[in-house]
Amino acid sequence: MKKTLAALGVLAAAALALSGCTDSGAAPTGAAPTSDAGDGATENRSVRVAALPIAESGALWAAIDEGIFADYGLDVEVVPAQGGAQAIPALLSGDIQFAIGQPFGPFRADLQDLGIVIIGDYANSLAEGKDVNGVVSLADSGITTPADLAGKRVSVNSLGAAGDVTIMKAVQDAGGDPTTIEFVEVAFPDAQAQLEAGNIDAAWVPDPFQSIITGPEGGNLIMHPYQETIPGLTVLTNITTAEMLESDPELVADWSAAMAEALDWAMGNEDAVRAAIVENMGIPEEAAAGITLPTFSSEIIVSDLEALADLAVEFGVLDALPDFDRLVQQQ
Repeated sequence: MKKTLAALGVLAAAALALSGCTDSGAAPTGAAPTSDAGDGATENRSVRVAALPIAESGALWAAIDEGIFADYGLDVEVVPAQGGAQAIPALLSGDIQFAIGQPFGPFRADLQDLGIVIIGDYANSLAEGKDVNGVVSLADSGITTPADLAGKRVSVNSLGAAGDVTIMKAVQDAGGDPTTIEFVEVAFPDAQAQLEAGNIDAAWVPDPFQSIITGPEGGNLIMHPYQETIPGLTVLTNITTAEMLESDPELVADWSAAMAEALDWAMGNEDAVRAAIVENMGIPEEAAAGITLPTFSSEIIVSDLEALADLAVEFGVLDALPDFDRLVQQQ
């Protein structure tokens, strides 16, 4: 069984290198806005968006294939990102126009007054039942409860973000000392190998990695940290720059409208989303069938973001609270 799990992990890891290869025929970044082509047709605008190579991106991949973004005159190229924070420099340089990522990148960017804005939600966790991410350990680790994580090495994909903040809160509420946890930055596809090598004791991962590691005879699901702290918490947000909002409001409006339609469509087309996950992540259909999908939505729940930021300040992950009136610009 361990060999089967490892093989699935390798397949998923391969997606990290491949997931940025969609829409390879897209026009170069910085292409001119929609204009009349020589035959009287209109030419789509080229848009580059950073997204994590995880199951949640299935809605974006599937909607592109469905032609939803093309209907708004957008030719979308998806480029891989490890997290929202890593996409910020690319946004500021103009290498990408939008990013789908965790909210902590925008949180920190706002504290530095970098002109990053959240223009929409993308995906939310589930308030009950199996959630879209969880903290897992190997079957023989002896780590089965949140309190057991005290004093252990726990991986997250990006240090100082929603993963470690919600884990610390859950451990604290369970009577453990969150200050004794050693958080280690590990890309999601690499978590299983790091667990098996003994380099970490537990890992915070989304699906499909959560389901792979906790499959039959595979490992322990310790908890769903979002449900332990802020049930239904935003998983990923839609990000751009204040400069983009000012300089090209038409592009932002079209992107936001297309994204809203895409997310609504994804909620009613689960099979298409799962098929896109199989295609873009290189995992077997049976593995994709077992993935827990989030609630896809473009509407930002500001109160949840504020609660998350409050926890981050409490645990010293953020020095201060972002200016949410400036940061959140729902389109």
